[in-house]
Amino acid sequence: MTSFSNLNLNPKILAALEKKGYITPTPIQLQAIPSVLDGRDLLGIAQTGTGKTAAFSLPILHNLAKSGISVKSGCVRALILSPTRELASQISENIDAYSKDLNLRHAVIYGGVSDRAQITSLQRGVDILIATPGRLMDLASQGYIRFMQVEVLVLDEADRMLDMGFINDINKIIAKIPQKRQTLFFSATMPTAITTLSKSILTDPVRVEVTPQSTTVERIDQKVMFVEKRDKLALLRNILRQEDATSVIVFSKTKHGADDVEEFLDRNRISVAAIHGDKDQDQREKSLNRFREGKIKVLVATDVAARGIDIPAISHVINYDIPSDPESYVHRIGRTARAGRQGVAISFCDPHDDTLLLAVEKAINFKIPVDDSHAFASKSRAPAAKHVGEKSRAKPAVKFDEKKPPHKENHAAPKKKKVGILDLILNFFKGEKLSKKPEAKNPERKHPPRPEKRESNRERPRPKRNNKPIERTGGMKLSSGNKR
Repeated sequence: MTSFSNLNLNPKILAALEKKGYITPTPIQLQAIPSVLDGRDLLGIAQTGTGKTAAFSLPILHNLAKSGISVKSGCVRALILSPTRELASQISENIDAYSKDLNLRHAVIYGGVSDRAQITSLQRGVDILIATPGRLMDLASQGYIRFMQVEVLVLDEADRMLDMGFINDINKIIAKIPQKRQTLFFSATMPTAITTLSKSILTDPVRVEVTPQSTTVERIDQKVMFVEKRDKLALLRNILRQEDATSVIVFSKTKHGADDVEEFLDRNRISVAAIHGDKDQDQREKSLNRFREGKIKVLVATDVAARGIDIPAISHVINYDIPSDPESYVHRIGRTARAGRQGVAISFCDPHDDTLLLAVEKAINFKIPVDDSHAFASKSRAPAAKHVGEKSRAKPAVKFDEKKPPHKENHAAPKKKKVGILDLILNFFKGEKLSKKPEAKNPERKHPPRPEKRESNRERPRPKRNNKPIERTGGMKLSSGNKR
C-alpha cells in the first residue's frame, strides 16, 4: 500500500503529516500529488471530504520550499481562491499545520471583517495567499496586492464560486496574473460553464476524477422523511434527542429559517448555534469552534457554510429544507462520513417540495429511501411511491376503460332536478301528476296575452284652459296657466 513517504515529499512535510496521523493518501491525493510536483496543470473532479485540500497544498508547499525564491513586498507566489470564508479558513489551518517547519509565509483574507490586519500581513509579501474573490479584488484595487510573482493559481470549489456570482471577479484576477503559471482547478461538478472556464485557463491538464459527478459518498445512510411543514420542528427535536445524534448540522434554506430553528431548539434546552450571512465573522468562527470542540450539539447553517466545515466527527446532517439546487444536496451531506467514518443524512420533505426531491434524486442518480417510522408520518401527504427502485414518486396515471370513452371533468352529466314539498302541493291543487322526469320545454306554448298598455300622458285629452287675461294692479297681464 502506498504511503505519503513514497510520494517524494519534503521530509519536513512528511513529519508534519505523521504528527497529524496521516499515513496513507486518499485516492485523489495519490493521483494528484505526483502531477502537481511535476508542474503540470490539473483538473480535479472530486466531492468535498475526499482530501483534495492536501492534494494541492502538499505539493505546492514542497515546490515553493524547493525553489527558495524570496517574495517581494505585497506580492504572492501561490494564490488559492475559495468561495467562502469558512473554506478559506479551513485551507489556511491545513497549510499552517503542514508548513510548521518550512520557511514559508502564508495569509488568509476574506470579507466580513476589518481589513487592517490583512493589509499588515500582506505588506511583507506572502508565499501562499488564500482568499475569497471579493476581498482579493478589493485589496488589489487599493494597491495592497501585486500579482507579478504568482507561480501557482488554485481554484477550489470552482462550481460553487460560479454559483455565488464570482465569475467576473475570477476573470479579472486571471487577467492580472502571469500567463506562465501552473493552474490547479478543482470542482465537485462539471456543468457547461465550468467546463468552458477550465478549458480557457488550463494548458494540457491532467484529469483526476475519483468519483462520478454528482454522486454521494457510499458511507452515508440517506433517508427522506415526509412531514408537514408545521411538524418539522417537533420531528427535528425528536431526532436530536436520540442517542446516536451526537454532532448534528441542520441546513436551512433561509437565514430567517435558521434563526427560527435555533430559537426553537434553545427553548427546548438543546445546545445550538446558527451561522449564516447575517452573522459577522467573529460570531461564525466562535460558533464553529464551539461546535468543533463539542461544546454545542447542533449547528444550524445555510448553504453559505455547506462547503466550509471540515469536522470529521459529525454524526448527522439534516436537511430541514430540501435545497433548490440539487448540487447543493451533495455538498450538504458531504459534511458527514468524513475521514472514513459513517454518517446519516436525513431530509425533511414537505409534500409541496416533492418536485425538489425528484430533482435531487435525478442529480445523484439514486432513489433515496423513505423513512415513515417517525411519529408524524401519518399526518403527511407522502406520495405513494416509497421504496428504492420505483420509477417515480408521482401518482399513477388514471387508466380508462377502452370500451367507454373518458368523459371530461368540466362536462359532467346534468343533475336531475329535485322535487320539493312546495312543488308537490302546487301540483296537487293543479290536478297534475308529478312526473319523475322534468317536463320538456314546449316550444309551441304561447305566452299569456299581455295587458293593454296604459295610455300615456301624451295621448290623454288635456282639459281646456281659460286664457282670458286677468287684470291686476300694475297693469301686468298674465295668463291663467302661468305661475309666478
